Amino acid sequence: MKEALLRFILRATSFLCLAGVLASGARAQQTPPASAQGDSGQENPQEKRGESSSHRAVNPPVPASAQTSKATLETSETLFSLLTAINACGYNQELASSDPIREQVRAEVAQSVGASEAAQEAQRQLCQFYKDHQQADAAHDLAQYVSLGLYLSGPPNFSTSIRESDLPPDATYVLGMIPLLQSYYKEAGLHDIWLKHRAGYEALVERFHDPVSNLLLKTDLYLKLQLSGYLGRRFIIYVEPMAAPGEVNARNYGDDYFLVLSPAGNDLKLDAIRHTYLHYVLDPYAMKRGTSLKRLQPLLLSLSTAPMDESFKNDISLLVTESLIRAIEARTMAVAGPLGGATVGRDAKDAREAAREIGTVREKAVDDAAREGFILAPHFYNALIAFEKDPAGIKDTYSEWIYNIDLGREKKRAEQTEFAKQASPELLHTPKPQQMQLLDLAEQRLANHDASAASKLAREALDQKQEDPARALFILARASASSGDMQGALSYFQRTIDIAREPRMVAWAHIYLGRIMDLQEQREAAVKQYQAALAAGDATPDTKSAAEHGIAQPYEPATARPH
Repeated sequence: MKEALLRFILRATSFLCLAGVLASGARAQQTPPASAQGDSGQENPQEKRGESSSHRAVNPPVPASAQTSKATLETSETLFSLLTAINACGYNQELASSDPIREQVRAEVAQSVGASEAAQEAQRQLCQFYKDHQQADAAHDLAQYVSLGLYLSGPPNFSTSIRESDLPPDATYVLGMIPLLQSYYKEAGLHDIWLKHRAGYEALVERFHDPVSNLLLKTDLYLKLQLSGYLGRRFIIYVEPMAAPGEVNARNYGDDYFLVLSPAGNDLKLDAIRHTYLHYVLDPYAMKRGTSLKRLQPLLLSLSTAPMDESFKNDISLLVTESLIRAIEARTMAVAGPLGGATVGRDAKDAREAAREIGTVREKAVDDAAREGFILAPHFYNALIAFEKDPAGIKDTYSEWIYNIDLGREKKRAEQTEFAKQASPELLHTPKPQQMQLLDLAEQRLANHDASAASKLAREALDQKQEDPARALFILARASASSGDMQGALSYFQRTIDIAREPRMVAWAHIYLGRIMDLQEQREAAVKQYQAALAAGDATPDTKSAAEHGIAQPYEPATARPH
């Protein structure tokens, strides 16, 4: 009987109490992350909040009156703190070949933590979280914390700059790191360690300024772009030696583009910088021509078996832009070998032979791109040959390139192409509207009284480690209650409380536990749960009312009251 009553109250309350927590899919808000504000005439929130950061614009050499920073090389204490924390917890990828700063910081952190019991406890908790959320490989481990770091303000608060429901899925998965990082930052003295090594970070920025500036200048000259920047848009490169050498993480949030790079000796992965910069330049061209690109939509049907990421098979603008970028990279790639490079001083025969060799290597690169699924790369490659001889810039020729795409010919090319077995991973991650997440589907199933399906979906979400684990446990708790599994419900609600960081979710988990305990006639334990709900920090009226009512009198389901 009591199990039946429990099923009723949990169904009746449904999940209205967490309406503010849930979202239909994770979508990145189209505003720049707070931790990434830099130049371009905008205030840097990290500096406003007290975070130390350094940055240097990488403008081509044009008159000062014409300059607006297209790109900046920067450092971030937020990213430093996050990556230093995971280094202390077992992120050891390629430690032996890392920049000396990484080993020095790790040693100083270990010394600081060793001298303080509070710091040791903070590190223990932080490292347990890191272990519980560890991915299958170190690169993915790093990527999820980079995603989170770009959405955090400066220390010591490390608060999110957008609604938690709008964070990318990988950032949401490690959101619980924030309160642990706040404590660790304070107890381990990370700010003092950052200040000690800030000059070393600035030296790295200085070292790579000229190579990056020259790269952007060459790219602009090839595309015949104006050398000034773009008002309201930013391209920011963070130098972060606490990551494994050569690691690259690129993100696009709204109009802003970010790269987080770790130097490998004197190498800063200039190819990755150029690739992301080309997206920064070219993405708006496709976005402004959505109507013109619609006629190419049928081409996507011919690419279903291509190995490239699914996003390129579902969005023609992404396919067009990436195909153009691959073509530009092929046309401008440096060619090594005895005949590659400059032809100055060679006789005509050698020069022709060198040109043929360079052409062969570049054509293979564009053919490889087509075999990955970027089927329009050959079209753009041929268009670029003519473009290089024409004084007109890309701004004046882009529309013509799109107009000249022969849909029938390109579909035939796709049908005749033997696609590769795998594609090189796409560097830039762009948050886009996603299909409904597993936990959203689980909520729907639970609302439709299908507890079994809801539980299955929630467990899948936990296994995939891409969505909020606290929310998954909360769904499993309510699904267990709906199925009459009171012990399972008690366990899942308690596990929710243990890892949840959203005050509203914590409060209602306590309230549900209190109601279960009231039904089990454990009044003293139930009151403690209602009191804990009030202390959870959720100030919304329904939470306060439910908790106070539970303290005032034992919970009794409506159907059990006499009429």
